[in-house]
Amino acid sequence: MIAPLEEGNVGGYSVAYSRDDTYFPVYITAALALIFVTASWIAGELYWLLLAAAAAAFTYYNIPLLETGRPTIGANQYGIFLQAFGLIRWRAIERIDLAEIAERAMTVHELQIVLAAPLGSALVVDWRKQPAWRRLMRLPWRMNHTNMVRVNLEPFDQPPDVIHRTFLRMWRYYRS
Repeated sequence: MIAPLEEGNVGGYSVAYSRDDTYFPVYITAALALIFVTASWIAGELYWLLLAAAAAAFTYYNIPLLETGRPTIGANQYGIFLQAFGLIRWRAIERIDLAEIAERAMTVHELQIVLAAPLGSALVVDWRKQPAWRRLMRLPWRMNHTNMVRVNLEPFDQPPDVIHRTFLRMWRYYRS
Protein backbone atom coordinates (compact mmCIF):
# COMPACT_ATOMS: atom_id res chain seq x y z
CA MET A 1 0.00 0.00 0.00
CA ILE A 2 1.29 3.45 -0.93
CA ALA A 3 1.41 6.02 1.88
CA PRO A 4 -0.61 9.18 1.21
CA LEU A 5 1.30 12.18 -0.12
CA GLU A 6 1.32 14.60 2.77
CA GLU A 7 3.89 17.22 3.60
CA GLY A 8 6.52 15.54 5.72
CA ASN A 9 5.64 12.00 4.50
CA VAL A 10 8.46 11.48 2.05
CA GLY A 11 9.43 7.84 2.21
CA GLY A 12 12.61 7.07 0.26
CA TYR A 13 15.46 9.50 0.99
CA SER A 14 15.10 12.56 3.20
CA VAL A 15 17.33 15.26 4.63
CA ALA A 16 16.67 17.49 7.65
CA TYR A 17 18.38 20.55 9.04
CA SER A 18 21.55 19.71 10.96
CA ARG A 19 21.74 19.65 14.73
CA ASP A 20 25.02 21.51 15.11
CA ASP A 21 25.62 24.67 17.12
CA THR A 22 25.62 27.08 14.16
CA TYR A 23 22.01 28.03 14.88
CA PHE A 24 22.80 29.11 18.40
CA PRO A 25 22.20 32.78 17.36
CA VAL A 26 18.50 31.97 16.98
CA TYR A 27 18.36 31.16 20.68
CA ILE A 28 20.45 34.23 21.53
CA THR A 29 18.15 36.60 19.65
CA ALA A 30 15.11 35.04 21.34
CA ALA A 31 16.75 35.71 24.72
CA LEU A 32 17.63 39.24 23.61
CA ALA A 33 14.01 39.88 22.65
CA LEU A 34 12.93 38.85 26.15
CA ILE A 35 15.63 41.01 27.74
CA PHE A 36 14.58 44.04 25.66
CA VAL A 37 10.90 43.54 26.57
CA THR A 38 11.88 43.34 30.23
CA ALA A 39 14.05 46.48 29.90
CA SER A 40 11.14 48.32 28.28
CA TRP A 41 8.81 47.27 31.05
CA ILE A 42 11.24 48.22 33.83
CA ALA A 43 12.48 51.48 32.26
CA GLY A 44 9.13 52.44 30.77
CA GLU A 45 10.79 53.35 27.45
CA LEU A 46 9.37 52.33 24.08
CA TYR A 47 12.67 52.26 22.18
CA TRP A 48 13.49 48.97 23.95
CA LEU A 49 10.37 47.50 22.31
CA LEU A 50 11.77 48.37 18.86
CA LEU A 51 14.91 46.39 19.65
CA ALA A 52 12.76 43.56 21.04
CA ALA A 53 10.68 43.52 17.85
CA ALA A 54 13.80 43.33 15.66
CA ALA A 55 15.26 40.46 17.69
CA ALA A 56 11.91 38.64 17.74
CA ALA A 57 11.51 39.06 13.96
CA PHE A 58 14.95 37.51 13.35
CA THR A 59 14.11 34.63 15.66
CA TYR A 60 10.70 34.06 14.06
CA TYR A 61 12.15 34.05 10.53
CA ASN A 62 14.79 31.45 11.46
CA ILE A 63 12.64 29.06 13.55
CA PRO A 64 12.55 26.43 10.74
CA LEU A 65 16.31 25.93 11.22
CA LEU A 66 15.51 24.51 14.65
CA GLU A 67 13.17 21.83 13.22
CA THR A 68 15.94 19.27 13.00
CA GLY A 69 13.82 16.12 13.22
CA ARG A 70 11.51 17.00 10.34
CA PRO A 71 12.41 16.10 6.71
CA THR A 72 12.99 19.31 4.78
CA ILE A 73 13.98 17.93 1.39
CA GLY A 74 13.88 14.42 0.03
CA ALA A 75 12.96 12.11 -2.78
CA ASN A 76 10.92 9.00 -3.40
CA GLN A 77 9.51 7.13 -6.39
CA TYR A 78 7.20 10.07 -7.22
CA GLY A 79 9.82 12.82 -7.32
CA ILE A 80 11.69 15.38 -5.24
CA PHE A 81 10.05 16.77 -2.11
CA LEU A 82 10.75 20.31 -0.89
CA GLN A 83 9.15 21.56 2.32
CA ALA A 84 6.62 24.35 1.69
CA PHE A 85 6.96 23.79 -2.08
CA GLY A 86 5.64 20.40 -3.06
CA LEU A 87 6.58 17.22 -4.84
CA ILE A 88 8.21 17.68 -8.26
CA ARG A 89 7.67 14.75 -10.62
CA TRP A 90 10.80 13.09 -11.94
CA ARG A 91 9.87 13.50 -15.60
CA ALA A 92 9.35 17.25 -15.14
CA ILE A 93 13.01 17.73 -14.18
CA GLU A 94 15.42 18.69 -16.95
CA ARG A 95 18.58 18.51 -14.86
CA ILE A 96 19.90 18.58 -11.29
CA ASP A 97 23.11 20.52 -10.69
CA LEU A 98 25.30 21.26 -7.70
CA ALA A 99 26.65 24.81 -7.86
CA GLU A 100 29.40 26.30 -5.70
CA ILE A 101 28.75 29.97 -5.05
CA ALA A 102 31.42 32.19 -3.49
CA GLU A 103 29.93 34.44 -0.81
CA ARG A 104 32.34 36.74 1.01
CA ALA A 105 34.84 34.44 2.74
CA MET A 106 33.03 31.14 2.22
CA THR A 107 31.64 28.86 -0.46
CA VAL A 108 27.95 27.97 -0.42
CA HIS A 109 26.66 24.84 -2.16
CA GLU A 110 23.35 25.12 -3.94
CA LEU A 111 21.22 22.38 -5.47
CA GLN A 112 19.71 23.66 -8.71
CA ILE A 113 16.71 21.78 -10.06
CA VAL A 114 15.82 22.94 -13.57
CA LEU A 115 12.26 22.14 -14.57
CA ALA A 116 11.45 20.97 -18.10
CA ALA A 117 7.74 21.69 -17.64
CA PRO A 118 5.72 24.62 -16.30
CA LEU A 119 5.46 24.61 -12.52
CA GLY A 120 1.74 23.78 -12.52
CA SER A 121 2.30 20.51 -14.38
CA ALA A 122 5.66 19.75 -12.73
CA LEU A 123 4.18 19.43 -9.24
CA VAL A 124 2.48 16.20 -8.22
CA VAL A 125 1.41 17.89 -4.99
CA ASP A 126 1.55 21.63 -4.32
CA TRP A 127 2.39 22.71 -0.75
CA ARG A 128 3.24 26.35 -1.47
CA LYS A 129 0.16 27.63 0.34
CA GLN A 130 1.29 27.83 3.96
CA PRO A 131 -0.65 28.61 7.14
CA ALA A 132 -0.71 32.34 7.93
CA TRP A 133 1.55 31.93 10.96
CA ARG A 134 4.28 30.32 8.80
CA ARG A 135 4.26 32.65 5.80
CA LEU A 136 7.07 34.90 7.01
CA MET A 137 9.40 32.07 8.05
CA ARG A 138 12.50 30.95 6.17
CA LEU A 139 11.91 28.69 3.16
CA PRO A 140 14.47 26.05 2.16
CA TRP A 141 14.03 26.93 -1.53
CA ARG A 142 13.91 29.85 -3.97
CA MET A 143 12.63 29.83 -7.50
CA ASN A 144 13.71 32.18 -10.26
CA HIS A 145 12.07 33.20 -13.52
CA THR A 146 14.04 30.63 -15.56
CA ASN A 147 12.07 27.73 -14.00
CA MET A 148 14.93 26.79 -11.68
CA VAL A 149 14.37 25.78 -8.07
CA ARG A 150 17.39 26.64 -5.91
CA VAL A 151 18.08 25.01 -2.53
CA ASN A 152 20.93 26.13 -0.26
CA LEU A 153 22.44 22.87 1.02
CA GLU A 154 24.62 24.32 3.79
CA PRO A 155 22.15 24.00 6.70
CA PHE A 156 21.42 20.30 6.14
CA ASP A 157 22.66 17.28 8.05
CA GLN A 158 24.29 15.59 5.04
CA PRO A 159 27.14 16.82 2.82
CA PRO A 160 26.06 18.69 -0.35
CA ASP A 161 27.77 16.21 -2.69
CA VAL A 162 25.97 13.26 -1.06
CA ILE A 163 22.59 14.99 -1.41
CA HIS A 164 23.29 15.87 -5.05
CA ARG A 165 24.61 12.41 -5.92
CA THR A 166 21.58 10.72 -4.32
CA PHE A 167 19.05 12.96 -6.09
CA LEU A 168 20.88 12.51 -9.39
CA ARG A 169 20.96 8.71 -9.03
CA MET A 170 17.25 8.58 -8.14
CA TRP A 171 16.36 10.95 -11.00
CA ARG A 172 18.19 8.79 -13.53
CA TYR A 173 16.52 5.66 -12.20
CA TYR A 174 12.92 6.92 -11.91
CA ARG A 175 12.63 9.10 -15.04
CA SER A 176 13.19 6.19 -17.39
